This record gives sequence, C-alpha cells and structure tokens, in this order.
Amino acid sequence: MKNLTRNYMFSALLMLFGALQLSAQAIVINAPEPADNPNLSGNSPWTSVCAGNGGFNDYYVNITWAGTANAANQFILELSDASGNFGSATELLVITDKNSVKNFDVNFAIPTDTRGQGYKLRVRSTDPVKVGAESEAFNMYYMDVTSSLNISEIGDGIPPGSVCSTGPITLQVDNIPNPETYQYIWYRSGTEISGEKGHTLFVTQSGMYNAYVDYGPSCTGSGNTDSNIVDVSIGASGNGIAINAPTKTSLCSTDIETLSINTTDPSWNYQWYKDGTAITGAIASTYSVNASNNGFEGDYVVEISGTGICNEQSAPITISNADAFTVTIQNDTDLVLLPSQTHTLTVATTANTPNFKWFKDGVELNGQTSDNLTITQAGSYYAEVTQTGGSCAVTSKNSEMVNVVSPESFSITITYNDSYNACESTSINLGVERINAIAEDGSTTDVTSALIDAFTYQWEKDNVAINGANGQTVSIGSNSENGVYGLSASIETFNATSNSLTVQLLTNETLSIASSGTVFCAMGEAITLSTDTDLSEGNFNWQLNGASINTSDTSLSVTETGIYQLVLDRDGCSLVSNEITISPMDENLITIDEGSDIVLTEGSTKTITASGGTSYRWLNTNNEELSASNSLSLTEPGSYTLIASIDNCDVVKQVEVSLLDTFKVPNVITVNGDGINDQWIIPNSYSNKPDINVIIYNEQGQEVINEFGYKNNWPQSATAFTKQNMVFYYKIRNASDVLKQGTITVIR
Repeated sequence: MKNLTRNYMFSALLMLFGALQLSAQAIVINAPEPADNPNLSGNSPWTSVCAGNGGFNDYYVNITWAGTANAANQFILELSDASGNFGSATELLVITDKNSVKNFDVNFAIPTDTRGQGYKLRVRSTDPVKVGAESEAFNMYYMDVTSSLNISEIGDGIPPGSVCSTGPITLQVDNIPNPETYQYIWYRSGTEISGEKGHTLFVTQSGMYNAYVDYGPSCTGSGNTDSNIVDVSIGASGNGIAINAPTKTSLCSTDIETLSINTTDPSWNYQWYKDGTAITGAIASTYSVNASNNGFEGDYVVEISGTGICNEQSAPITISNADAFTVTIQNDTDLVLLPSQTHTLTVATTANTPNFKWFKDGVELNGQTSDNLTITQAGSYYAEVTQTGGSCAVTSKNSEMVNVVSPESFSITITYNDSYNACESTSINLGVERINAIAEDGSTTDVTSALIDAFTYQWEKDNVAINGANGQTVSIGSNSENGVYGLSASIETFNATSNSLTVQLLTNETLSIASSGTVFCAMGEAITLSTDTDLSEGNFNWQLNGASINTSDTSLSVTETGIYQLVLDRDGCSLVSNEITISPMDENLITIDEGSDIVLTEGSTKTITASGGTSYRWLNTNNEELSASNSLSLTEPGSYTLIASIDNCDVVKQVEVSLLDTFKVPNVITVNGDGINDQWIIPNSYSNKPDINVIIYNEQGQEVINEFGYKNNWPQSATAFTKQNMVFYYKIRNASDVLKQGTITVIR
C-alpha cells in the first residue's frame, strides 16, 4: 500500500510539475491551440475562424510555455499571412500579466481583411526574446459581406429571372462595394464552375447560374451570400431580322432616307442604333435619316425585343455623306517672305471635278484658278474649292488660311537636345530649337520648319567662333570643352544671335578606390584605402558617410567604421568614386557547428567545423597547431582553441571536449558520513551543464532543488532527514524534453 501511495504521488508530481521552470535563457513557448469560448454555450474549441457574421469576432487560444520570464516581458500573439508566412506578421494581442502563468487562455479578434486558408498563429516573448512554435494552418475569414448577392447581366443591374441571348453574355455581382476585391464560387445548374473566382462571369452555355462569396470550405455556408438564380438561354433561335435595302446609302445634304425592318410583329419593341448608341425616340419599325443634320453619317442597326423572344439586332447599314470632300493646304500655314523670295502655295482636294479660286486678304485674285499660287507679297491667303461633278448640288469649301509676313528681324533660340544635368552628363548636343520672324509691329511668327535649312550658322564658345561648327547642332563630348555656348545665324541681309547656354560636363573617367580589408578591429592591423588615380594634381577629399575627413593624404588609414568615398575636382565638377563599407568586428560571425561543449564516446571521433572566417588555426592546450583548415577531428578530451581570422581581425573561441559517462543515474544514496555514496552523483553528461535542468521533489511534491549546471553536491552535509529511509523524486530535462526521471531513496 505504501508503494502504491508513493507511485500515485510520483505520478501526480509528474503532472503537477510537467511544465518545468527553465531559465530566461532557455524559455520555450509552445504553439497556441484553439480553446473554448467561455461566453458561448457548449465546450468545443474552434477549428476555423468565420468572423463578422452578426459582428461576431471573439476567439480564444490556449498558450503554454516553460522557463522563467523577466519582469518586463510581454507575450505577443501574432498572425501570419494567408500562406502561413510570418515575414509581415500581424500583432493580434499583447499580454503583460502572464509572466508567471504557464498555461492560460486569451481571446483575440482577426483583422477585417483576413481571408484565406493557410493562416497560422504563434507567440513570441520580448524579455527574453524568443519566438514560439507555429500552429497548424487554419481557415480564417472575416465575412464582411453576409447578405444575398445580386447577379445581373453586365450593364443592366436589374436581377433578371431569365436572360435570352443569341450570343454570349457577361453576368456580374452588382450590389456590394468593390466587388472585385472578393473571390466567388460560381455555379451552373448546381455544378461549381472550376477556376472562375472573379466578380464577373463570361457565359457561353445555357443554364441556371448563381454565385456565393468564397469564404473557404468552412465559412462559405455561414456567410449567407447565396445569390439569385439567373436562367440563361444562349443561342436561342432568332427571327432573322434585317434592314431593307435603302434607295441609296450616299446622301446629299437635301436627302432624307427612310430605313425599315424587313419583318414586323405587333408584339415586338423596336430600338434603332447609330454607331452602337441608341437613338433617342427611335422606337418605331422605321427610321428616317436626315442628311441635313450634322453627323448623320454612320452605321445603323435595329434591335427587336419582346416577351418570349431573345433580343436580336440586324446587320448594320452604312450611310455616307455624298457632299463630303476635303481641302488641304500642302505647305506651312505661317510663312516668312524675304525681300528677294517667292513662295508657291498649293492645295489638295478629294472633290469631284474641282474648281479653284485664290484669295488674298479676303479679296479674290483674278485669273488664279489652279491648285497652286505663286506669291511675292505678305498677306493672308486661302483657296476656295468647288465640287461640280458629284451627285449633289454644287458645294464649296475653303482651305486653311496661310499667313505670310515680311520680317523686320529674326530671333533664334538654342537648347540642350539631350537630357542634361550639370556635372552629371558627360556629353551633350546643342541645337536650334526655334526661329521667330519679328514683324514691324513686334509680333512674332514661328518659321522654324520653313527657314531652318535656309540660314547659315556659326557656333561660338565663350564668344569665340568654333572652327568648323557651322551646322544646326553642335556636339560637346568632353569636360575640356566646358564653357558658355551661343549661335550666330544669317539669311540674306538678316543677322540673328541666339541665347547663351552653359555647358559643364563631368569627366568620363572612372574613379575607383580599394581597401586592404573591410572589417575594423581595434587591435588588428590598420585598414588602408587607396586609388590608382594620380592625386598629385588637382583637389581631392576623402569622405566618411558623406562628410569630408581628409584632403591631403593620397592613401587613407581607416580609424572608424562607415562608408568611405574619394571625391576629385574635375573642372568644377565632383568625380565620385565607388563606396567601400568598413564594418565593425562581430565575433558572432565565427561559428562552430557543434558548439563549444563537445561530449565524446570513448574511442569515437567527431569532426567539428568553423565558418565565417578567411583563415583558421586550431591549437591544443600546449599551443601546438593541430589544423590550419576550418575543421578539426577530435578523439581526446581536453581544451582546444580556435583562432579564426576575418581580414585583419582575429577571433578566439574555446572548445571543451569531455568523455560521455556510461554509468547510470543512481536511485539510492547512503548519507552516513563515510565519504562513500554520501551524495547523489549523476553522469557528467548531465552534471555541470548550463542547459540541463535538475529538479528534486520531496514526498509532498515540494521542490528541494531546481537548478541548471547541477554540481553533484546534494544533499549538503547540513541537510537533515526526518526519517531513516526517505524517498525523493527527480527529473532531468533539457529545454524541451525530459531526459531522465525517477526516485532517490536516502538511507541514513
């Protein structure tokens, strides 16, 4: 009976203290699990989240953890994205009052844009910093639409009971805001249409159509979003309607042509269209096209509709304008007439058998009846073209007005023809942008296209003519050509001087700097920055994080971390080198794959490998070099030293190797002071290990010791035992598992 009692108490202790207290450095947070909502009847933790229906958004999870949290610690419940990725996790809840509670429930609400089938939950702590295990994936939807959808034919908006069409139609969801932001499930005659998730559906088959908002397999049914049903008939037989052939399709301005449908029925409704747009009031079986109305030309269609039939349109009839012809001037409409010049004006026309008349300043020029006119005077000119060979009455049209001026002077504007930024561009092309003729009254006329090829040019730099630069453009390809540019131009007796443009190009040479290393360590060799560019001529400065730090040394000894560059002055422009980043030394860059405490089984070999360095040296306790590679094979216990180099910096790490004990954890000790078996000695694979937790309980379940790095020193000599034979219970754990557990009988 006593043994049964002890076994019962031991089992109870195992349950009571299953969540062991770990140090802050070894805190373990389990994956949160769905929990029952105490505000709802029944006891059933949720399996998916279907929030929003009726405003409900209150869910519970159970959180368990082990270890010791610091006073400032916060537990933060996080939600992944719909694919289970925590890269941009959503913070659901901050918990500040559970730093001593290892098992608790909390409630949370999901964001209103949550929609998907792969969401996960996790908990992280802030002090110590620890990210807990991730939960399984859940369906989670915030159902902000929880009423019936309305589907209709696109462009309609009225929920039809049926649609009859001779060709495909498009159905749409039309009664919720931003319908394109949701996914849907579409059905045809009760069968889901695979792959159709948008708010519109292109329908090519007859059937009974309806839709739901897709809230996933668990939530769709509770969303109550089922739509009306639309009975669609596609390809229903038509009535073969057409427009009777009109008397003529090319109309003069005095013509009226009546269009009519070839088949009529008193039960039908009619609608006439021009170029796809319904004609207001055109709802009879005939429609009259009046050619005296502007814009009568186009394609005409009639559509029938009615009870029991599909809407049907006829083929189009094209009506054109017989009076339509064009008159186009063939030269510039702004011309400059120099004293010794003549100009020939020309028009082109599509008129049948055209007659021509020319006018100057509104007065007809006698005898000028061809399609061109040679002029010697300034003025405003146009041509009148009369069509005489068409089917309609004689009609006339005028060409555009041509304004011809005699200049008093000219002005020329030059510009940068390419994208240009001072001290950034390495080449540029300048050219003539505009030539204006200036009249006696000061008015200007743009004559660039007419006269740009007639002028002669001379480009100048800093008021000095550039030899051979006599074109409409000049190219500048080197910073040695920097300066102020202008253009002189002449035509007949006229001379013009342009505006000035400053050109400041950056040299096209490349400035590069190099360094003897990129990692700075206070006790290592100095890092030197240098360049192959000759710095003996001209000004330069070394920069750290954009600020000048040295203007005299051709190579720079680095004493700080940061971003370094070299800047040269080239003809007033700054030539900037590449960047070199010098980082502070971080010893954590050097890692050993097996850690710093290695346990060997006697007679075995283990190879450890370091990474993160540029060179390696392994030494034993006698400072003898064992290896110059990144790995070392271990066969003996002892202390080993790794010296790893990163550029000019050395990092030293120690590795302690011990042999695995093969003796078992004792379950009896005799505290009689004879120095033999007076203390509970456990294998060294468990003792003196900072990551191994040893806990001993008395018969009442009270902790006697709870410590990491147990030093084989229990019980102390001063420990009193009230009975001759006492039973204690122990557990040996790492961060996540129970390694050993059992009883210790103390005999005194």
